Amino acid sequence: MRSMIGALRRRLPARHDDGVAALEFGLLAPMFVMIFAGGVNVGDAVVLQIRLDGAVAAGMNYALVNASSVSSTSGATLAGNIATLVSTSAGGTAANVTVVVNNGPSETITNGTTATSGTASNANNCYCPTGSPSSWTWGNAVTCGNSCNGGITAGKFVTVTASYSFTPFFSAFNFGLGSTITIGSAAQTQ
Repeated sequence: MRSMIGALRRRLPARHDDGVAALEFGLLAPMFVMIFAGGVNVGDAVVLQIRLDGAVAAGMNYALVNASSVSSTSGATLAGNIATLVSTSAGGTAANVTVVVNNGPSETITNGTTATSGTASNANNCYCPTGSPSSWTWGNAVTCGNSCNGGITAGKFVTVTASYSFTPFFSAFNFGLGSTITIGSAAQTQ
């Protein structure tokens, strides 16, 4: 029996494992590249969002500490200070920032260019702002302390909106992240 098995082994072709590892790697490499590219792009987007969150939070803290500046006389200076603080904290000229002080003085920084607007006298009124960071709606001036829709009390507010253009590291692999990350907040100062 042993001689018969030995004879069969000699007649069958030898098994060759050369190149199997290279073939397996070649089949799996595209999947590894996709996972790596996705991880890098999502990680970059998360880092930018955290940076914008921190910058907007710093601007809101500044607004709350300087709540007495929400007025027709110093509202424009407050808007400028907050916009500069948020812009530098969020990445300098790459970040676009809009600060509105109580539907009055506002400052916008776009690609490093500053523009001011708004009516200073509005800063003395009380409002019930609604909406989202990309489109705040102030409505009409109301009596301070009145109840507003949504459970807030009419008062003086500062809104900050910051956006950052996101360019994926691997541009072919965007993974639905979009091209702009926008963060905003509103704080009632009085």
